[in-house]
Amino acid sequence: MADNIAIGVLGSTLDRGGPERWTQWRPSVALCRQEDLLIKRFELLTETRFRRLADEVIADLRTVSPETEVRLHTLALDDPWDFEEVYGALHDFARAYPFRPDEENYLVHMTTGTHVVQICLFLLTESRDIPGRLIQTSPPRRRNDGGPGSCTIIDLDLSKYDRLASRFHRAQREGLSFLKSGIDTRNAEFNRLIERIEQVAIASTAPLLFTGPTGAGKSQLARRIYELKRTRRQVEGAFVEVNCATLRGDAAMSALFGHVRGAFTGAVQARPGLLRAADHGVLFLDEIGELGADEQAMLLRALEEKAFLPVGSDREVRSDFQLIAGTNRDLAVAVTAGRFRDDLLARINLWTFRLPGLRERAEDLEPNLDYELDQWAARHGSRVTFNKEARAAFLRFAASTEAKWTANFRDFNAAIIRMATLAPGGRVTTAVVEDEIARLHAQWNAAAGDQIEDRLRRFLAPDRITTLDRFDRVQLAEVLRVCSAAASLSDAGRTLFSVSRERRTTSNDADRLRKYLARFGLTWSEIVERRRG
Repeated sequence: MADNIAIGVLGSTLDRGGPERWTQWRPSVALCRQEDLLIKRFELLTETRFRRLADEVIADLRTVSPETEVRLHTLALDDPWDFEEVYGALHDFARAYPFRPDEENYLVHMTTGTHVVQICLFLLTESRDIPGRLIQTSPPRRRNDGGPGSCTIIDLDLSKYDRLASRFHRAQREGLSFLKSGIDTRNAEFNRLIERIEQVAIASTAPLLFTGPTGAGKSQLARRIYELKRTRRQVEGAFVEVNCATLRGDAAMSALFGHVRGAFTGAVQARPGLLRAADHGVLFLDEIGELGADEQAMLLRALEEKAFLPVGSDREVRSDFQLIAGTNRDLAVAVTAGRFRDDLLARINLWTFRLPGLRERAEDLEPNLDYELDQWAARHGSRVTFNKEARAAFLRFAASTEAKWTANFRDFNAAIIRMATLAPGGRVTTAVVEDEIARLHAQWNAAAGDQIEDRLRRFLAPDRITTLDRFDRVQLAEVLRVCSAAASLSDAGRTLFSVSRERRTTSNDADRLRKYLARFGLTWSEIVERRRG
């Protein structure tokens, strides 16, 4: 049997001394008089000013329980009601104490000391800084009969309480379902991801970074996290959402950080800014990689110091918010290219989660289809259904390689809305599905062509583009896409020729890429210069 070690604070009132002390109930002495509990050692904590009382209690403990060794620890407290001071002193004691939980049972006495002392002891035990259980002593029914009273041991390990464990597991399941908007998702990897996000979101106020393709659900998840934290009273302020891609030039600083009256032409009145609007709430910065250098620097300071300067002001304002950031870019590559601050990335990169695109979650197509139909019914007051053949045809197409889903759930949601709108008599037929599939093909093909043309126009003059075959346009556009994200010519070459280089005894990917670019009158230095612009 492991030895029982008691840890308690001397009670300046309840552990009172004097000639009549043996007719009165005293918690510290009573703890060592329990018939079914042998205290091998008592770690007694006290303030310096109560040293005389402590010596008297120690002498009495030796009388009632000779088997108990009493060790006295002096706490340097000026105010036993000052939470910061008390917690600091008790925490220092706990960190310095040589706990041996495999060999000893620690019982933290909660009956004596100020309420602040008792709260601090509870917190230190709950956090496992003190690896023990709580013990509460109670006086006998006839308080002055000199009896030891009773004691109750409380174990804070919630996993040992079946009903509590079941309750908390149920609450966690409800939280996970809430973050998934009630959708019964089937993709195991996605479900594990949401479970980890829920754990972090509830336990931490540190920044969260969501990466992944456009339309993967970053904005919706950020809002659901805010709503979950608000239901648990973890935030009091608002949810403020900003698409950083829409912030341009001088207006970006004003929109984010506010300005004072007269800060610039047209500033006829002060503006608080979005960071202040998010005070004690959640700020979601979508496409954070689009922020300019000045905004990044100011945001970093706001995150680290909870303070910043509005435009035109020499007086700081404060805002304490939790940041959730979203991006479809590789911020590490942006740092290498000089487009994103490495210190800001380090600050927001503590908890990074990549949300998968729709094509990576084929198992979740059907649950999301049902969810979108439920949302339609809630908005319009009428339900739309698919006939069996139409439903199978659409899900078969949605999971196939034909379905690009370039905008992910935005494309998917829009497709359901269009089919529901055109459903004759509230029933989606195979004809409606076929029309929608054709429309999606046309949309994706047009978008792919536009992306190719846009990328080529960044690097080539219009008259040069018209001289290229369609095959060369597609190939060159992909090469330029890789080069735009690469840190160096060699890095881009390794990415582009990763398969063919395995079949060669020697490789010079950089030279091979340089020669390819030269065919179109392009150089690596020109690409680096134009991508910065």
